[in-house]
Amino acid sequence: MRAPVKAPIGTVTDMRVVGPITQTDIVRFAGAGGDFNPLHHDPEFVATSGFPGVIAMGQMQAGILAGWLSDTFGVEHVRSFGVRFVAPVFLGDTLTVGGTITAITEIDGEARAELDLVVSGAKGPVVTGSATVVVAEV
Repeated sequence: MRAPVKAPIGTVTDMRVVGPITQTDIVRFAGAGGDFNPLHHDPEFVATSGFPGVIAMGQMQAGILAGWLSDTFGVEHVRSFGVRFVAPVFLGDTLTVGGTITAITEIDGEARAELDLVVSGAKGPVVTGSATVVVAEV
């Protein structure tokens, strides 16, 4: 188990850039997660849906965000994680993933940081969220 990260309130974490999102990324995630909705792979179906092109599944972006959170703070230090999907992600989009520590409180002998999380594309946020992680006391 690695030591908790030292990060005071207001810390903007290191961002991660992912992409551009490809059809292969979407197909791999569909296979792993079992999401075979035609919005994610069938351009003819998508043309009837009102979307301008194939969209990535929201759980893929949530997984990217969860992976970044675990890599940054250590999965053993994550106490809560939640997301809200605010915009679609299309083939070719490049995503930036990160977060900001907004508060630190002492709970059960642990310094727990509250984070505001965001996954952004070229036009703004596509996923927002929050997490609670254990940090080193600062």
